[in-house]
Amino acid sequence: MTRLLIAEDDPEIAMLERDYLEIEGYQVDVVENGQLAVTEALRGEYDLILLDLMLPGCSGYDVCRLIRDKIDVPILMVTARTESVDKIRGLGLGADDYIPKPFDPAELVARVKAHLSRYARLTGGGRAETEVLCLGSLQIFPQSWRVLKNGQEIKMPNREFALLKFLAEHPNTVFSKEKLFETIWGYDYVGDSATVTVHIGRIRDKVEDDPAHPRLIETVWGAGYRLNRP
Repeated sequence: MTRLLIAEDDPEIAMLERDYLEIEGYQVDVVENGQLAVTEALRGEYDLILLDLMLPGCSGYDVCRLIRDKIDVPILMVTARTESVDKIRGLGLGADDYIPKPFDPAELVARVKAHLSRYARLTGGGRAETEVLCLGSLQIFPQSWRVLKNGQEIKMPNREFALLKFLAEHPNTVFSKEKLFETIWGYDYVGDSATVTVHIGRIRDKVEDDPAHPRLIETVWGAGYRLNRP
């Protein structure tokens, strides 16, 4: 059974989320503070996490920062804070989506289903490894969802991996931010192409020898991004 974790300190909102998701057949656990959210998330037993930003003890931002590179499941931030800077910060920490309060419970369920379905497609369902994309010291294993640099594994959340994989499969080709957003996030995602910029920055921090002067993933000013394959 698909397991979901809700981190929400408002009992009414937590129960509303839980009730609607349990109706859909998901197993749902609820925690009410940030420390418990980190502890439960790192057990690795959940397929998706719904994370409120304004949690007592440890904010949703801190929870996301502490767990993102250790677990690879969709993280959806649910919050009343809707300023662009808050969204960009959350996405920069590795969140996959941003759902503003108040929300329509049916839309929340739809977003959860969409992320679970997309994640299942991206991860490929555990097929045997048949392909490796090599980019100098970087190796990308599309089916096992792994990235190695100089033989050391790099942890990447699903959207970062999908974006890097797509660029690696189409080397030396310029893609606009809008095209990358449409390809990786899809039409049903509520967001904009600024999300691409945030994720490109996170990928560069992990794969470039000098992220301040990237050579692998190049910005083509006025056009978009290009992955340079030797």
